Amino acid sequence: QVQLVESGGGLVQAGDSLRLSCAASGRTFSNYRMAWFRRAPGKEREFVASISWSSGSTSYATSVKGRFTISKDNAKNTVYLQMNSLKPEDTAVYYCAARAIIQSNYIHWGQGTQVTVSS
Repeated sequence: QVQLVESGGGLVQAGDSLRLSCAASGRTFSNYRMAWFRRAPGKEREFVASISWSSGSTSYATSVKGRFTISKDNAKNTVYLQMNSLKPEDTAVYYCAARAIIQSNYIHWGQGTQVTVSS
């Protein structure tokens, strides 16, 4: 059973940095793509970034490109989201997600971690 556990959220000021972690377990993820999504208050969940576990190829939402970096540590089965130059509009619950590369939808989700950016 796939389990994704996020950590690293918190309260920071605008311009600060924060790194989120997603510890993955329950299977091998070599044929998976991992992603971060977020849901801000009153808004729908939106894609933030994704990474291929095998190739390391990445993809970013326009709103975070150049500020956020997604990475992975194969030995630790952990995916990271380094967030720099944080803005108040980055305030949201951040979720880690996983899908097999042959699937179109993300089907495994973590419980989420709160990130709050004060102005």
